[in-house]
Amino acid sequence: MAALAGLRALRRLCGVALFLSQLYVLSGRGSLMTTKHSQPQSTFAKSLTSTSTNTPYFKAAESTEIPPYVTKCPSNGLCSRLPPDCMTCNTNYSCVYGKPATFDCKVKPHVHCVDQNNHKQENFTINMTCQFCWQLATTDYVCTNSTNCMTVSCPRQRYNATCTVRDHIHCLGNRVFPKMLYCNWTGGYKWSTALALSITLGGFGADRFYLGQWREGLGKLFSFGGLGIWTLIDVLLIGVGYVGPADGSLYI
Repeated sequence: MAALAGLRALRRLCGVALFLSQLYVLSGRGSLMTTKHSQPQSTFAKSLTSTSTNTPYFKAAESTEIPPYVTKCPSNGLCSRLPPDCMTCNTNYSCVYGKPATFDCKVKPHVHCVDQNNHKQENFTINMTCQFCWQLATTDYVCTNSTNCMTVSCPRQRYNATCTVRDHIHCLGNRVFPKMLYCNWTGGYKWSTALALSITLGGFGADRFYLGQWREGLGKLFSFGGLGIWTLIDVLLIGVGYVGPADGSLYI
């Protein structure tokens, strides 16, 4: 009986041990499965992170704004007739002044022109006279006017003007340059009207009033034209252009 009881106790002990071992194995498999499943997830997460950080950078599209000079450049015209603002030329400053010179030029971006055969062209040559822009004839540039200087004075006054070369003219150097010019603006006074008033109503100072010289006009009015002497002198002075408008402008 004692041996039978010991055998039963041994069986129970073996059963408990077997149960514990199975439980251990099951718990171990569960952890393995967890690690196996978690590993791909972490790898996938890393791949997502790597792909998000290594996303290719797309550059912003280049600006499509048209440069201001394009408005001055005729489309599909002859390259040799383009305005200077539409091209870039390799100028040779060692050319002989006043002699014909040839320069190699290239059109600027967004400018389209053709050659004599109506073929698209980018590089071409132009022929021009070797001279700087400030040496051009007065008809080849436009200058600012001044209304603050006296045109009728001795010596004749000058003023600082800013000149710009016309679009179809080619020259060396800066196309905008300063220049000293004689005062040549007009206020709308007519020489013929002033002379007519001096002859007919000069004794009453009408010519001086017309020219804006009201002090002299009052003097002639109250002196009856300087008893006629002042009137005759003004007729001569206005006739030769020595007496002009009070604002210093020229007659028209």
